[in-house]
Amino acid sequence: MQSKITAFFRSTPASSSSNNENDLSVWENQRHHIINTYTRRRPNPSAGTSDPKPVTLVKNKKRSYAQFHLDFGQSDFLLRACPTCGVKFTPGDPQDEKSHNEFHKSYTQGVPFRGWTKENVISLPSLDSGRVILLSETDPFYHRKKIEEVVRMMEIEIGSGWILHERCKVYLFVSLNRVAGCLVAEPIEKAFKVVSSSGAGPVHSAKKRGVTARSTTLQFGNAIFQRELQRKVVNVSDIEKMEGAIFCDSEPTAAACGVRAIWITPSNRRKGIATQLLEAVRKSFCPGLELGRSQLAFSQPTSAGKALATSYTGTGSFLAY
Repeated sequence: MQSKITAFFRSTPASSSSNNENDLSVWENQRHHIINTYTRRRPNPSAGTSDPKPVTLVKNKKRSYAQFHLDFGQSDFLLRACPTCGVKFTPGDPQDEKSHNEFHKSYTQGVPFRGWTKENVISLPSLDSGRVILLSETDPFYHRKKIEEVVRMMEIEIGSGWILHERCKVYLFVSLNRVAGCLVAEPIEKAFKVVSSSGAGPVHSAKKRGVTARSTTLQFGNAIFQRELQRKVVNVSDIEKMEGAIFCDSEPTAAACGVRAIWITPSNRRKGIATQLLEAVRKSFCPGLELGRSQLAFSQPTSAGKALATSYTGTGSFLAY
């Protein structure tokens, strides 16, 4: 065993080995030397005074308090359904009420519409205010986006998933920068004539009979009770209007235009807007050809749609498809 590792190297002089050891010790001391530096703090000027300045705390005056609830599937929990537009919202929530108010206004008064640079406006001599715009499948993308927004409003009342397809032409009635009405028409080849109930004999006889009355007398000892029964004859035509049922001929009739759906905002009904839309369809659906009122066919209408078709065509035997 060598006493020192430097003795193993015979060619290294003793003086050089001692120098290496000294250098190594110096390097180790420099390597592991820790220097601590201390900095004196600034003197506190108010430390010697007897009346120190009170410390003021700034509190946030605007605080938001959130009320938490447990929802276990209650039928009426926080949400309220609007009876007009059908949207559910939370009363008291500012953001929720704002969203409901915007949607409610669009549903009752019409979807906001500022107009486009290029519009296919249908000129109608009987139109005093507003305008009717025709849109087809060749219109640009942003035109179709506006149609989809209007159709979503229509679906709340007349159902979803069937109103619009690629071959449809859409007519928008615009008034006061809002879409107040919409009509969707499509090309068809045949329709069926509705069988009118005007010739039904029992209906008219029921109207003439009016109210029938019959009286009965009941006697219990010296007490006499007289009962009068009244039976109201129900008008058959009123039942048909409520049910919306229609009957058509079995033989088809040639037709070119079918009114697929028509919808007017609730606040703009009974103003003749539906009639203006039908007039625009009759004059512009077939290029170069003006259709007659009796040549328009209607999809299976509701009671209100049946009343509109009868009033517009002037007969209860309008075309349906």
